[in-house]
Amino acid sequence: MLDHVKTVSDNVQIANGILSTLKLRPERVIASLNPFLLATDVADALVKIVVPFRETHHISGRVVAKSEELGIPMDQLSLEQLQAIDRRFPDNIKDVFNYEASVKSRNAQGGTSRAGVLEQIEVLKGMLD
Repeated sequence: MLDHVKTVSDNVQIANGILSTLKLRPERVIASLNPFLLATDVADALVKIVVPFRETHHISGRVVAKSEELGIPMDQLSLEQLQAIDRRFPDNIKDVFNYEASVKSRNAQGGTSRAGVLEQIEVLKGMLD
């Protein structure tokens, strides 16, 4: 048990060191974004039009594979190319390739949406009081 306490204490010290010196550079974060990060959003878009998730996972994988095969970012595939992979892609599928909308859509408890993160911060603040 004492070993666990020491491990947690060490981790808190490490986290404190990281967070106290952390410098976010939004321009570098934005530059590092890759459309492959949105592969799950492609699957989610198909789920919303009632394609079973077990299928959407494979369809999304084929979109990634086509992108790699052609050597172009996934968001640069045309609607025709996407619909050749699966005819059920809706005409507005290209709307999925939006990083901010992707983060915002993760609004389940513990999710990455701004509202979700702010809620988590308030919970943690309450734990510290």
